[in-house]
Amino acid sequence: RDGARERGVSVAVRLYFLRHGRALACADWSGDDDLRPLTPEGEAAMAREARTIATMDLGLKVIVTSPLVRARRTAEIVAAAVGGEVSVVEDERLAGGFDVKALRALVVERGAPKVLMLVGHEPDFSSVIGALIGGGRVVCKKGGLARVDAADGDLKAAELAWLLPPSQLGGG
Repeated sequence: RDGARERGVSVAVRLYFLRHGRALACADWSGDDDLRPLTPEGEAAMAREARTIATMDLGLKVIVTSPLVRARRTAEIVAAAVGGEVSVVEDERLAGGFDVKALRALVVERGAPKVLMLVGHEPDFSSVIGALIGGGRVVCKKGGLARVDAADGDLKAAELAWLLPPSQLGGG
């Protein structure tokens, strides 16, 4: 059953925020940070999470991801597990400094979809979710998935439906 409908909230946009999986530590990576990959364990955990996400039947058609390698790979793993016609689209705004203004622009540019998954980074996701829901401290762990329901396309009336740590998705 749809919890938002039970609470009487009309949902115009359902946003899924997926933080990328476990990546190599900065100290263990000598290259450009944009190219820092998931660890082998991070890839395996993300594959397990992606299988769980696929069973959740989220209605995904598009996954918008940061172009950073660790986020892009996370999005590709999820898209492959979900299957069907899910496309992966890179958006530079998710690479760093992502905020509510950028999210609103992204939603408008995507044609105000009913469902949208974003794959990105901290601390951006936690601050955006906190701002959308009117304040509060939210922490997205690596591989964590949050759902935010917005009552309008302008994202001014939104609520956090749930926030799942990777352990609840099979990645922990």
